[in-house]
Amino acid sequence: MSDLDVFAALLAPEGQTLLDELRDHDPADELAAATRLRRDHPAPLVSAALGQARLRQRAAAKFGADAQRMYFTANGVEQSTRATVAAHRANRLAALGVRSVADLCCGIGGDALALARAGIRVLAVDRDPLACAAARANAAALGLTELIEVRAADVTEVDTAGWDAVFVDPARRSKVRGGRIFDPEAYSPPLSWAVEAARTAPFAALKIAPGVPHEMLPEDAEAEWISDRGEVKEAVLWFGTAPGARRATLLPAGDSLLGAGLPDPEAGPVGRYLYEPDGAVIRAHLVAEAAAALDGRLIDPTIAYVTADALRPTPYATAYEITDVLPFNVKRLKALLRERGVGTAVIKKRGSAVEPEELRKKLKLGGGGNSVTIFLTRVAGAPTMLLGQPAH
Repeated sequence: MSDLDVFAALLAPEGQTLLDELRDHDPADELAAATRLRRDHPAPLVSAALGQARLRQRAAAKFGADAQRMYFTANGVEQSTRATVAAHRANRLAALGVRSVADLCCGIGGDALALARAGIRVLAVDRDPLACAAARANAAALGLTELIEVRAADVTEVDTAGWDAVFVDPARRSKVRGGRIFDPEAYSPPLSWAVEAARTAPFAALKIAPGVPHEMLPEDAEAEWISDRGEVKEAVLWFGTAPGARRATLLPAGDSLLGAGLPDPEAGPVGRYLYEPDGAVIRAHLVAEAAAALDGRLIDPTIAYVTADALRPTPYATAYEITDVLPFNVKRLKALLRERGVGTAVIKKRGSAVEPEELRKKLKLGGGGNSVTIFLTRVAGAPTMLLGQPAH
C-alpha cells in the first residue's frame, strides 16, 4: 500500500476505531499495543495508527486540544506554525480587510485552519500529496471545508490573481540532511521567488526564520518578529502594510513594539534593576526602543541587557532586582552562595564564554532554601557576574 492508501485507510471506519483506541496511548507500551492490535487489524494500518498517535501527542504543544482530532505527517509537525502564532497572523490579515488568501506551501494546513477560523476563504497549495491529504482531513475534522480548498500542485505554477493576499511558508529544512536551512535562497521555494509572488497581491505575508540577517530584508516589506511565551517562533515579512517598519510582537498578550529608528542607548553602570528584553525585541533590533520606555541604559555597548535605577512595568522585558555586581570568579561566587544558603540558581548568559551547566557543576549547590538568578555577562567590557531576583 502507498502512503496515500494507508492514510485513506486511517480515515475509514476501521482506521478511526484504531485512532480512538489509541487516543490516550502511552508510547512506552507501543510494542505491546502493536502486537495486540495486529491480531484484529492489518499490520500497515496498525503501524499508521500508532504513528499518527505519536504525531498527535507531539503536536499538542502547537495545536492544543485540536491535535487529537487532526492528522499529521512527520514534517508537518516539525514545520507547521504554532496555533497561537497562526491565529495572530490570520487576525491581522482579517483586520486589513482580507477575505481570501492563497496559502502557498500549506503543509498539513495549520495556517489555513487559522485563516478559515478568522472568516477568510483559503486556497491551500502544496506539492506533497500526503500533506494535502492531511490538510483536507484537518479541514473536515475541524468543520472548515467550506472555506478551505486544498490543491496538490507546484506553488510556482499557481495563479494567485484575484486573491486578496498571498501567504508563503517556504520549506526551511534540508531533505538530505534534515537540519534547518539558514540561507533564505536555499528555502524551497527561494525567498526571492516568494518576495516576487508577494508583490503581485494587495497584501502578503512571508514566513521566514527569525535569524534572517536584516540586510536581506526587502525595503518594501515590514518585518515582524513573533515570540510566544518568551520563545521566539518566527519572523514574517508583510507587504502592503508599513514598508521598512520593524516590529516585535509578544504572544499570547499581543503586545507589539514598533521601531522608531532610535540610536543605540548609551552604556552605563549597573543600576538597581536589570531588564532582559524579550527575544523578539532583540531579533527586531528594538532594544533601544525598549530601553527608552524604561529610561534605561545598556550595561555594555555590545550586550542586550538594559539597566535602570527605577522599576517600571513593561511587557517587552523581564525585570530583575540586582543585589551584587562582581568580577567573574567561580571561587568567590561559590563561597557567597554557600554563605547565603542558596540551593537553587537560575543561570543566564549573554556575552560570556562560560557555559551555565559547567558553572552549575562547579558551584555544587547544596540544600539551602534560598534561590538566586546569576547573569554571566560583560559590564564595560569586563567579565562580570550579576546576582539578583525577579522583580515584582
